[in-house]
Amino acid sequence: MVLREFTFPSADGSTDIHAVEWLPEGEVRAVLQISHGVAEYILRYAPFARYLTERGFAVVGHDHLGHGASVRPGGKRLYFGQKGSWAYVTQDIYTRRQLAGKDFPGVPYFLLGHSMGSFLARTYLIRYPGTVDAAVLMGTGQMPPALVKGGLAVAKVEAARLGEENPSPLVEKLAFGAYNKLFAPNRTAFDWLSVNEENVDSYIAHPLCGGSPSIGLFREMLGGIAFITKAENLKRMNLNTPILFISGEMDPVGDCGKGVKRACESFRKAGVRDVSIRLYPGLRHEILNEDCREDVYGDIGSWLTAKTPVAP
Repeated sequence: MVLREFTFPSADGSTDIHAVEWLPEGEVRAVLQISHGVAEYILRYAPFARYLTERGFAVVGHDHLGHGASVRPGGKRLYFGQKGSWAYVTQDIYTRRQLAGKDFPGVPYFLLGHSMGSFLARTYLIRYPGTVDAAVLMGTGQMPPALVKGGLAVAKVEAARLGEENPSPLVEKLAFGAYNKLFAPNRTAFDWLSVNEENVDSYIAHPLCGGSPSIGLFREMLGGIAFITKAENLKRMNLNTPILFISGEMDPVGDCGKGVKRACESFRKAGVRDVSIRLYPGLRHEILNEDCREDVYGDIGSWLTAKTPVAP
C-alpha cells in the first residue's frame, strides 16, 4: 500500500484541506472515498484502507473543515464556519471526488460516510446526484424533526451567549449525553463508541480525536440532518445509485437500529431502487474498530465488489 498526502483549497476560501489517498501496488479496479465522522480524522481509516488496497481498491479522503490537519492558522478546531458552512464541507467532498476522478478515470467510484460523515454523504447524494456509483452509509440515523428543531433552537440561544466558535456543555449534553446512558455503569464518557475498550482508550488519548465540538458545528450538522430527512430532497437523488446502510445494532446514533431502519425506509419511499441494510448484533458506533472488524471489512468489500463491473 502506498500513502500519498496533499492539500487542496476548501470551498470556504481560507482553509487548506488535508487530503490522503491509499493506493494498491497494482492496478486500481475501483475507488472508495471516505467521509469521516465528527471529532476524528481521515488517517484513522488506514487499517480499513489497507484491507481494500490489497483487493485492488484505491481509498481516498480528507480531513473535513476544522478537523485533523484541515484547520486554518488561527482557526478553531471542530468548527466549520458561519451559518451555511455545511455547504462548504459538502462541496469539499465533491472537490475531492473530482480530483480523484482525474487521477483514476474510468473506474467505478464509491462513497462511504461514517456518523457525521454519513449525514454529509447523504447531503452529497442530494446535491451531486449521479456522481458516485454506489454509497455506504455507516453509523447513520434519523432524528425526529421535532428533536432537530429543538436542538437548533438551543444552539441559537447558546451561540448568542457563548459565541458559535465555542463549545457549550448544554448543547454537548443534549447531543451526546444520552448515548452513554445505554451502557451504564460507564468506564469512560465514550463507552458508546465501541465494545472494544482499547479502541475507546485510543480515541480518548489521541489529540485529533474527541474534544468538544463548537456550537456552530452542531448547528450546521442539525441543519444538514433537517435537509436530508425531507422527502422532497431525497427525491433529488439519483434513484439508481445503490445504497448500503450498515451499523451496530447497539449504536445510539442510530437509535439502536431503529433510526437506521427509518433512514433506510425513507430512501425506499423516495424511490431508490437498490437499498440494503445490515445491523451487527452487540456492536456500537465504530464498527470498523471492533474485534470483529475483519468481518465488517469483508462485508463492505464484498458489497462494493458486487457493485463493481467486471472488466471486459
